[in-house]
Amino acid sequence: MTSVEDARKFYAQLMAANAGSADPRLEEAFSAVPREAFLGPGPWTVVAGRALITGNGKITTPSADPIHIYQDVLVALDADKGINNGEPSLHAMWIGKIAARAGEAVTHIGAGTGYYTALLARLVSPGLVTAFELEADLAARAAKNLAAYDNVTVVHGDAVASDLPPSDIIYVNAGVVAPAAAWLRALKLGGRMIFPWRPAERIGLAVMVTRTRQGFACDPFMRSWFIPCVGASVAGPAAKIPDRQNAAGSRSIWLTADRVPDRTAIAVFDNVWFSSQSLDTRPPNPRTNGKTAL
Repeated sequence: MTSVEDARKFYAQLMAANAGSADPRLEEAFSAVPREAFLGPGPWTVVAGRALITGNGKITTPSADPIHIYQDVLVALDADKGINNGEPSLHAMWIGKIAARAGEAVTHIGAGTGYYTALLARLVSPGLVTAFELEADLAARAAKNLAAYDNVTVVHGDAVASDLPPSDIIYVNAGVVAPAAAWLRALKLGGRMIFPWRPAERIGLAVMVTRTRQGFACDPFMRSWFIPCVGASVAGPAAKIPDRQNAAGSRSIWLTADRVPDRTAIAVFDNVWFSSQSLDTRPPNPRTNGKTAL
């Protein structure tokens, strides 16, 4: 019979291969962090196929043996609210793309019960990780699950309304119509943010933002669907909403305090807007002398 340790090692190999990352630490992290420790007692409800959309396709594991959850499946954390542990292969791709380095500071928004927080914490150690979770029950579970990680602080609070610590990485696990201006300002120079962009009901994209000296470069790199982020999932009445093609063509993000939306604006939301123009082709901003305001 296959042991849980063997199943976890094989799962880690699959996740690392799926990520396409050259960093061997990614496989090591998936192999070292026990997923079952973040799911609560089994048996577990696995969300399969189109269950996220239709509500059908939920399957209960035949036992509480952790070997059942070392597959690329979603596991329910709060079925009534549609909250799950996330698709491991998607997170492997995201974590590989964001290329976490030792010593970096991470802010995790929508940490759930802390599984992917733990992976990030291992990758950036001794760097610090601040994990925000709005749901009180999940935040309490995350704090307990992550108690052994000296470099992690769990915050039960609203990341949309809070000041984030200066961050090399901001890892967002709830769908937003636009990233909060405070999130962009919290990114250090060279910092990266990944977030699920939901500018409209039928548009879901994963977006990577990198802060450079010229501004915030934007790369929508795959389709992605997450539950809505409370306080940041509804566009205002004056918003300019993109269609799917324009959304996928976003190449930079701007704060309206830094630059007024111009003819390249494909989406405008309150104090943040998306441009189809890359930073390296845009003339300097006269407001900031070519630099992004802090």
